[in-house]
Amino acid sequence: MQLSYFHVPAEMGDEVQPKAAVVIDVLRATTTIGWALKNGAEAVQAFADLDQLRTAAAAWPDDKRLLLGERGGAMLDGFDLGNSPVAVTPDTVQGKRLFMSTTNGTRALDRARSVPLLVTAALPNRRAVVERLLTSQPDSIAIIGSGWEGSYSLEDSLAAGAVGALLIEQSKGAVEVANDEMTAALALWSQWQHDPEACLRTASHGQRLMRLGNHDADFSCCAALDQLDVVPTQHEPGVLRLA
Repeated sequence: MQLSYFHVPAEMGDEVQPKAAVVIDVLRATTTIGWALKNGAEAVQAFADLDQLRTAAAAWPDDKRLLLGERGGAMLDGFDLGNSPVAVTPDTVQGKRLFMSTTNGTRALDRARSVPLLVTAALPNRRAVVERLLTSQPDSIAIIGSGWEGSYSLEDSLAAGAVGALLIEQSKGAVEVANDEMTAALALWSQWQHDPEACLRTASHGQRLMRLGNHDADFSCCAALDQLDVVPTQHEPGVLRLA
C-alpha cells in the first residue's frame, strides 16, 4: 500500500487517483461526524455550498433533519448546531440526517467524493480507520487534510501522522510512505503523541477557537485517541454512514 498525505485538498491534483481516501478535519468536522454517527444519526450529508445544503435539507421532514454549520469556527445563523462533537448527543441526533457545512472539512470531502473508498478520520477513531484500511487493502491511500482556508493545518497533520504511524506498525511492512508530506506528518506525531491536546491548542485554529470562547470540552473530545469504534464511510456522493 502506498501512503501519501496532502496538507489541503488542492494539493491532490487530478493526476492523483487513490483507491482510498481518508479525510481529516480534527478541529472539528471529522470528530463531530464520527460522534454523530456513533450516537445514532441516520447519516451525515456534507456540503461545500450552503445554498445546495438548504435545498437538500428542505426535502426532508423537519423532525428528521438537523442543520450543522460553521464559518470561522462560529455557528451559522439559522442552523440547529455548530460544529461541536460534544453537541451531537444521542437525544439530539438519533434517527436524523445531519446536513453539514463547515469552513474546511466539508470542502475536503467534496474534493475526494469520487474516490472508491472514502472515509473520515480523527484522533478518536484512528484505530478503527486503520483496521478498515488493513481489511480493505487498497493499493494506494491518500490522507487529505482539510487545512484552514486553503493553508496548512498543524492539527490535521498531527492526525495524519497518527493514522500513518499505526497503519505502518500494523501492516508489518506492507505500507510504503510515498511523499515527504507523510514523512513530516509521522515526525510531527512522534513529537506530540504523548500530549496531542497540547498540539491542538498550540495550532492556529486551536488558538482561534480559544478566542471564540470556552471550548475545553471540544479539545478534550478531539484529542481522545482511539476512543471511538466507528468508520464514517461515503455510501453515495457526499453522504456518510457507518460502514
